[in-house]
Amino acid sequence: MNKLDLQGRVGIVTGGARGIGLAVARRMVQSGASVSIWDMDPAKAEESRAALAADGNVTAEVLDLADEVAVAEATQRTLKAHGKIDLLVNNAGITGGNMPSWEIPVAQWRRVIDVNLNAPFIVASAVMPHLIANGWGRVVNVASVAGKEGNPNAAHYSASKAGLIGYTKSLAKEVAQKNVLVNCVCPAAAKTDIFNQMTEAHIAFMLSKIPMGRFVEVEEIAALICWLCTADCSFSTGAVFDISGGRATY
Repeated sequence: MNKLDLQGRVGIVTGGARGIGLAVARRMVQSGASVSIWDMDPAKAEESRAALAADGNVTAEVLDLADEVAVAEATQRTLKAHGKIDLLVNNAGITGGNMPSWEIPVAQWRRVIDVNLNAPFIVASAVMPHLIANGWGRVVNVASVAGKEGNPNAAHYSASKAGLIGYTKSLAKEVAQKNVLVNCVCPAAAKTDIFNQMTEAHIAFMLSKIPMGRFVEVEEIAALICWLCTADCSFSTGAVFDISGGRATY
């Protein structure tokens, strides 16, 4: 594992209690950062906080990321606990299950958009003034190759991730001269708890599309995300970084 320098930085990782988010939080701590895990699951958030706290300064916030009042309050608590915020990784997401688009219940469609697109907007909107005030910041949004290609039987998920890519590009242009860089990553599927929301047929479909013939490891995604949070990433903003095992073609 290469040594990344996040010494003295403070990062928020949404969905940080498990899967990709936990791998990101762990890599941040290993790289010298203090971390605030934001998650909906109280038990897992505390379990992950306690596990990471042995190696660094880690706190946890339990909240609905689509609730702007809860996000504003969590932002203030994070500032009080850590003194500042430098990094934001919008990772939390859900699939919403697999079915033809016309069979997706409207409430289910709205919930996927809420978690995968509205929540990153709400969280970034709460955090961005503090990054601008610092004169330095990094935001990484976790999108998906599905946002580029549009996976069948996952229209709600694909649309939410396509929206997140577009939001990333817009936000990056708005703060490009404020020393705040905003990028997104588009992974192929990783074996995380999110697989529990998918059918076996859909999982097989995703694997069949990856030329490397395997799913990406969460640690591989974390390595890319955490590099994007370092000072070494200094001229890439509004960019889409693929980590798809060769699947992505543009």
